[in-house]
Amino acid sequence: MSERVYNVLFVCAGNSARSAFGEMLVNRWGAGNFVGHSAGSAPSDEVHPLALKLLTEQGHDVSGLHTKSWLKYSHDEAEAMDFVFTVCDDAAAESCPTWPGEPITAHWSIPDPAKASGSPAEQMIAFREAYAMLEMRVKLFLSLPLAKLDRIAIHHEVTKIGQLAHAA
Repeated sequence: MSERVYNVLFVCAGNSARSAFGEMLVNRWGAGNFVGHSAGSAPSDEVHPLALKLLTEQGHDVSGLHTKSWLKYSHDEAEAMDFVFTVCDDAAAESCPTWPGEPITAHWSIPDPAKASGSPAEQMIAFREAYAMLEMRVKLFLSLPLAKLDRIAIHHEVTKIGQLAHAA
């Protein structure tokens, strides 16, 4: 296990599903070498109930999970992030703040499950698809040999990961 611990921030507009999934997945699969965080540019009042249901079904402890503003991570005294991934097109299109620590950034577009229509079961399918896509990308990211790559190569790799479609 590496002594280096990397902070990873997932940003979305509402911080109610996709970015929260990213936070929880990094914390699960990061084996103590990565710490996941999430935030929104305009955070919702709460994490989406279907997101909480899915995370609970997947065995995540959601007791401390809540929505946060990206301002928590963008001021000079904030904990420095090593990576910042936008997971929604709305947040990616906004002028993101300057992140302390000059993190490596990439856009990992994931369709917004909160916008899914239909029955609750049909809506849950959208949440499961978003979760699965993020899980695949997080696992690929966590498998990168970061200690052996320079900053440009790491940026290239995380950008490629963000362009991958979900393999069903």
